[in-house]
Amino acid sequence: MANPMARSFLQAVASEEVASPLRVVQMEGLTVLKIIKHCKEFSPSLVTGQLLGLDVGSVLEVTNCFPFPIREEDEEIEADGANYQLEMMRCLREVNVDNNTVGWYQSTLLGSFQTAELIETFMNYQENIRRCVCIIYDPSKSNQGVLALKALKLSDSFMELYRSNNFTGEKLREKKLAWVDIFEEIPIKVSNSALISAFMTELEPESPVSQCDYDRLNLSTAPYMERNLEFLIECMEDLLSEQNKFQYYYRNLSRQQAQQQAWLQKRRQENVARKAAGRSHCQKKTHQIPSSSRFPSRHALIAISLQIKLLIIATKSMGSRGKVSADYT
Repeated sequence: MANPMARSFLQAVASEEVASPLRVVQMEGLTVLKIIKHCKEFSPSLVTGQLLGLDVGSVLEVTNCFPFPIREEDEEIEADGANYQLEMMRCLREVNVDNNTVGWYQSTLLGSFQTAELIETFMNYQENIRRCVCIIYDPSKSNQGVLALKALKLSDSFMELYRSNNFTGEKLREKKLAWVDIFEEIPIKVSNSALISAFMTELEPESPVSQCDYDRLNLSTAPYMERNLEFLIECMEDLLSEQNKFQYYYRNLSRQQAQQQAWLQKRRQENVARKAAGRSHCQKKTHQIPSSSRFPSRHALIAISLQIKLLIIATKSMGSRGKVSADYT
């Protein structure tokens, strides 16, 4: 008689082979504080670090993290960074801390994180990790009273199209893929242990607030507006550069097609002359003209378009807040 426990174990293993979709990213409160501290200490410089945790069903648990060191430009920086990560994970494993990589975190400034480099980093992580996320933290937005923390992943449709390396207009229309379909934002749930929750309930302010000074809440948006517009100008320049690449490619393509047609016309005239002279026709082989350029990448153009759209939304939001503040003053 078969063991029912063995059957249930095999069923559990078979069910685990089918990955459930990622629903939520559960982060420890201490991990969130580590990320905020690291990003704020080096702001406005951009920093990054490793996320550690467990992949449990539809929940990705982030239980720990460690920062990557900031080094000057050097030829051995990539090798040193890999050795640093391996050494850190070995040390964490020795002290019985979760050392499974579940993604990485990085800081940003005014939401400027939708780049082609971020997409490439995601694809590199996906080669070794089944599911991973990128935690984005914006210190400039957090200064306005908002916890600007996001968990992002690449959409399945975009990853499939990226792996095929076929970013043509026909494929994009076939997949119904737009710039808003590149990233998926996963809800973040911050959890604390029972001991930390009990300790937080005992914390009390040393001195109660005696008066309400609401003027302190009216933060100036002028510096953020200026920096946001600078980012928008840079993105427009990048977009113009990408468009020039496409124009250059199609100009070369038109010139090559014209050369091809000229060669075919010349061959037809030669065949007419040879026929009139009673000689045999020339073989109709296609004249191969070497291509001087490759088709430009579309994923960079899509990422820039997404960045421009978000910067425009942020600029309008800052302008409306500045108008409201001016009305109240």
